[in-house]
Amino acid sequence: MVKSTIIARVADGLPLAASMDDEQAESMLSEYKSQAKAIFKKLNAHSEPMCSIESGPYCLHYLLDQGVCYLCICEKSFPRKLAFSYLDELAKEFYMSYGSEVEKTNLRPYAFIKFDTFIQKTKRIYEDSRTQHNLSKLNEDLRDVTQIMTKNMEDLLWRGDSLDRLNNMSDRLRDHSEKYRKGARQLNMELMIRKYGIPIAIVLGFIFILYLRYKLF
Repeated sequence: MVKSTIIARVADGLPLAASMDDEQAESMLSEYKSQAKAIFKKLNAHSEPMCSIESGPYCLHYLLDQGVCYLCICEKSFPRKLAFSYLDELAKEFYMSYGSEVEKTNLRPYAFIKFDTFIQKTKRIYEDSRTQHNLSKLNEDLRDVTQIMTKNMEDLLWRGDSLDRLNNMSDRLRDHSEKYRKGARQLNMELMIRKYGIPIAIVLGFIFILYLRYKLF
């Protein structure tokens, strides 16, 4: 299930809104909320628009839309399709309500904290992935979550991994080129077998016959 939600401006990481979590959740998720803030600092105009970042028992999913980052902390078992469907609903409502105000330079942190009302209402709908609403979402959502970049929090924070789209594209290109090379080698081998297989078989058969004649006669 969705444990917590934070909405921030991409340009400078300014928090715009967040879910009002109870004391127990606040204490349990404090480390992961700090990680979310670290993610906001790494975001820029070239960042992947959607990403899942694994950290301990949780997964931090984010969606970038209209210069705003929508991030939720979920249990690892929570379906990614539902997590991004949840973020998509938040993004649509937030943009309709506050889209024209997001870029104001004089905004204070959590200027749109009243948005928590909609966050809590939407979070309740997505609490159980087995409800009819969520089962329908899983079946109807055509988004291919396998194409969404997945990162490890340790790599991201301590090894300097990037969230940039260009870096991810280069990784994908390397993967595709490696697959292409393997496919090309296999195709060349098949062509060689088709071209020379029969003549080689005939020659080997002739040699075998000569060998038998020599041995028997």
